[in-house]
Amino acid sequence: IVTGAGQEVGKSCVVVTLNGKRIMFDCGMHMGYLDHRQYPDFSLIPNSHDFTNSISCIIITHFHLDHIGALPYFTQICGYNGPIYMTYPTKALGPLMLEDYRKVMVDRRGEKELFTSEDILHCMKKVTAVDLKQTVQVDNDLQIRAYYAGHVLGAAMFYAKVGDAAIVYTGDYNMTPDRHLGAAQIDRLQLDLVITESTYATTRRDSKYFREREFLQVVHKCVAGGGKVLIPTFGLGRAQEICMLLDDYWERMNLKVPIYYSAGLTMQANMYYKVFIGWTSQKVKDSYPTRNPFDFKHVCSFDRSLINAPGPCVLFASPGMISGGLSLEVFKQWAPFEQNLITLPGYCVAGTVGHKLMSSKGKGSCSQMRVDGSVQIDVRCQIHQLSFSHHTDGKGIMDLLRFLSPKHVILVHGEKPKMAMLRDSVESELGIPCYHPGNGEKVCIPSSRHAKCSASDAFLQSCLSPNLEF
Repeated sequence: IVTGAGQEVGKSCVVVTLNGKRIMFDCGMHMGYLDHRQYPDFSLIPNSHDFTNSISCIIITHFHLDHIGALPYFTQICGYNGPIYMTYPTKALGPLMLEDYRKVMVDRRGEKELFTSEDILHCMKKVTAVDLKQTVQVDNDLQIRAYYAGHVLGAAMFYAKVGDAAIVYTGDYNMTPDRHLGAAQIDRLQLDLVITESTYATTRRDSKYFREREFLQVVHKCVAGGGKVLIPTFGLGRAQEICMLLDDYWERMNLKVPIYYSAGLTMQANMYYKVFIGWTSQKVKDSYPTRNPFDFKHVCSFDRSLINAPGPCVLFASPGMISGGLSLEVFKQWAPFEQNLITLPGYCVAGTVGHKLMSSKGKGSCSQMRVDGSVQIDVRCQIHQLSFSHHTDGKGIMDLLRFLSPKHVILVHGEKPKMAMLRDSVESELGIPCYHPGNGEKVCIPSSRHAKCSASDAFLQSCLSPNLEF
């Protein structure tokens, strides 16, 4: 049952019944909504009056809010009290993301509080952390195992097996290494089903070198002209990647323009990146003994009093889709001026300011945009979109499916038209039945089941020496 991220990006939550065991993969929120559409439709789960007995376990693939954001609500408000599994970095960083979101939405914007700080703490106490490739026996029949997914620190694909039936749920993953994380890695497995993300289902990315060079040129041109650059990004993951890129460029070009990031979340994130250095790329691990790449020389903390300070600067501000918080506050101040630049380094879901900016890009030098209900903003600044996403592209999805060669594939976490195109490619090129259900839809997949039987010695002997007559 797809209760979230069916033909959309947001509120990932897929409930799989595997030989009688029910597993919830991810429990996320939708960043584009503030009404009932914000959370997965938990009423679709059988026996929804008693989630603890209805669900064998919950597996969280990584700390992004569209994968973990509804977990405190589901455990503390809906009453689920069963096993929850995630990797060690996800358990460490998830509460930071959840509390940062709660502060932005409740303390600063006055939105309705759906869970408290205490709910987050009590929720995380129920979590069991797992290592990569550690086989965990959830009960007598169900076993799970985590595999490295790239994407963000601690992200994992999860293998689940009950009897002879086995599946992999990918969560978000990246098939190519970047500056601070490695590429996804998984064993060749016998699988009935792979449930894979499809955010960039039809995208084929060009050279990372050219993308980085273009980004640096655009940013340098803006600050050289006295402009301010806003890079809306979540404090964990993409921020570290781009900080490393800019810090290195500033050093080579001897630039003195300040680079700021919003303090707090990113500061804590950098600390955890040092703690979990073993989860990073080989290049980072090799350089760590002589220089910590997360100790940025040209990047410093930002104070809100600097928003309208004169002179050029670069600012990393969360959240990444400009759905609230500091990034929205700064956007309102900087967007009306032509010399400034908003560069959007990742995917923005429908309903967010970031998505509106990407949709309006190229439609003229000035546009009016409604934010926060009644507030109208004149958007005169430059808009630059660049794929610094840590999701795999369409080729990477096909490569993974070709390697794993499952009997069936389900696509989630993508846009319907592009998912349909990827489905056709999977079926025509790989010969694997592929589905892309919407929210609320159920898909039934036949699973492997080997029946045990006994045979007499006489029967086995007759099979070895058949007496065939024609």
